[in-house]
Amino acid sequence: MQDKAAYTPPSLLLATLALSLATFMQVLDSTIANVALPTIAGNLGVSADQGTWVITSFAVCNAIALPLTGWFTRRFGQLKLFIGSVVMFTLTSFLCGFAHSMTELIIFRAMQGFFAGPMFPMCQTLLLVIFPPMKRGMALALLSMVTVVAPIVGPITGGWITDNYSWPWIFYINVPIGIFASIAVWTQMRGREETTTTAPIDYIGIGLLVIGVGLLQVVLDKGNDLDWFASPEIIIMSVISAIGLIAFVIWELGERHPIVNLRLFKERNFAIGTTALMLGYAAFFAINIILPQWLQTQMGYTAIWAGLAAAPMGFLPLLLTPIVGRYASKVDLRILASMSFLIMGASCLFRAQFNTNVDFRTIAEVQMFMGIGVAFFFMPLTTIVLSNLQGAEVAEGSGLATFFRVLGGSFASSLTTWIWSRREVFHHANLTESVSIYNPSAVDYLDKMGGATQQHLAFVDKTIEQQAYMMSTIDYFWILGWGFMGLIVIIWFARPPFIRSGAPGAPAAGH
Repeated sequence: MQDKAAYTPPSLLLATLALSLATFMQVLDSTIANVALPTIAGNLGVSADQGTWVITSFAVCNAIALPLTGWFTRRFGQLKLFIGSVVMFTLTSFLCGFAHSMTELIIFRAMQGFFAGPMFPMCQTLLLVIFPPMKRGMALALLSMVTVVAPIVGPITGGWITDNYSWPWIFYINVPIGIFASIAVWTQMRGREETTTTAPIDYIGIGLLVIGVGLLQVVLDKGNDLDWFASPEIIIMSVISAIGLIAFVIWELGERHPIVNLRLFKERNFAIGTTALMLGYAAFFAINIILPQWLQTQMGYTAIWAGLAAAPMGFLPLLLTPIVGRYASKVDLRILASMSFLIMGASCLFRAQFNTNVDFRTIAEVQMFMGIGVAFFFMPLTTIVLSNLQGAEVAEGSGLATFFRVLGGSFASSLTTWIWSRREVFHHANLTESVSIYNPSAVDYLDKMGGATQQHLAFVDKTIEQQAYMMSTIDYFWILGWGFMGLIVIIWFARPPFIRSGAPGAPAAGH
């Protein structure tokens, strides 16, 4: 039976390209500014700590906007919401590059983060609309490829632009892409009819969401800088956030016209799929944080070479993702998701065998191996998440699942650095105990260096620090490896979805 929500644009290729470019631009922008922060802070005359609000302001407003996607969709329609988000994201990108003070940049970045929120869920929903049921797996696979490649390209591109031009151009490059994407999508899809509804605005729900999610994101972004719960500010924000989130859940479940449809979690595949997506993405994100950080701080890699060592992870998804999308309809998607977790978990356990003599080639080969798992990650999980949702629930579910995925990345970003540094302190203390006059090996080592001079002891301490960070890195990869293995168990609690017209679990595109 023909899907009533389906729509065939005049040019499927042009519509797909424009949607993908808009999403690539948005995902890229979430990481491209990170490497330029020292330059931005220096040029605008502020400290490095103040400069981090460029990232925090974007993340906070993005986290607030994502759960609101469903309500925006019902109010304005999918196409208008997407076009409006792209246009405003492009405008605020230009304003970010044009900013003359840190205050202006932070305000424009906050606006940019808010308008970025609906872009990924709407791109996902519109791709499901324009592709026929049998090819929707290919659409989701294409989007997953964009999601994987953009965060890899972001830091490398940001570093190159900042070094060779100036930091405003990391924002200006969005302008031509945004103009093309908005015009192309509008011309290709303006003939599609949409139904909108005007429901009462849940002001209390919006207020509780802003307080709970906004403060939670600030806590996650600033926790490491302020030493977590040793800081009164972190304690106060954490308590207020917890109260706000609990009140938000209670209010939304009892509200007749909720701003966020939390009842979607009653659907088993959505709940299981979202949980696996959030935890899996958090572990995936943690790898992308700890590996470059270790390579740059302890192994002597430059930012560019650390990026090149991590980049092979994106090669195989580029090749395999179209194949996965084409043949996924013939396989239980829980098997594909399990393969993804198994391969990514194995790659972490391989990294847990590294030592300080590991070479560039070995690191790159393990990254390339992990790319096989990444190719099987996003598409099966996204399909499971959306498999039993119908109509407007697709946009709501996509926004909510994307919110939890981003939140998982935020937790990973904060906890990775914290765990890594704490384990280094632990291993450093244990290793230092062995360097004493009562240890013949330590005494012999110092004698061969020429005695226990201050310079030699400083060299020994630097060596201990490097080994302590290596041991901490190994510990973390063991945690991530077995964490991925545990997700294999979780995903099998979902019902088996299939991707074919009329089959149970075929992801429907909303009206």
